[in-house]
Amino acid sequence: MMNYLWGGMILLGVLYGTLTGNLDGVTEGVVNSAREAVTLCFSMVGITALWTGVMKIAERAGLVEKLARGFQPVLKFLFPELEGETKAKHYISLNFLSNFLGLSWASTSSGLTAFQELDRINREAGDGKTASRAMCTFLIINVSSLQLIPVNMIAYRAQYGSPQPAAIVGPAILATGVSTVVAVVFCKVMNGKKRWA
Repeated sequence: MMNYLWGGMILLGVLYGTLTGNLDGVTEGVVNSAREAVTLCFSMVGITALWTGVMKIAERAGLVEKLARGFQPVLKFLFPELEGETKAKHYISLNFLSNFLGLSWASTSSGLTAFQELDRINREAGDGKTASRAMCTFLIINVSSLQLIPVNMIAYRAQYGSPQPAAIVGPAILATGVSTVVAVVFCKVMNGKKRWA
């Protein structure tokens, strides 16, 4: 579906540029956008590599394990069905911590591993075709993504010459805090409905 959407927009842009006699502008826009995308990717690769390395060092030093233990009451509240599943909880904690620190790109690997663990638990329970409550809860809360320091957004703003790239911190905490509270309430309400259905 997305291929058709993007393909259609590109085709409309080329047709509009041709019909209005501004095909040179379209070509210039394509070249500039491609160059800007590559430059931005290289900038973000460096930032992502740095913070992924920091998280890996923290994990090997045992800091993540200590923080994960502090997350246990939260995980017990959000995932009551994962009692005793330490491996899944470990990766969920790592993912939540990465998102909390605003390292959304760096949290991808832990998020995928956490979801694989949740899928394994679901298949072992005998229901591999339908997503479990834990899988749905993890996905919804992961998308809401409470962030203390939105590192990626600060990097984007710095890349594009913002005079105060960190000015986004306050609004980001407020917005992601609200979205996370709404996500938790939604998950609890829906999981309650499933329990009584």
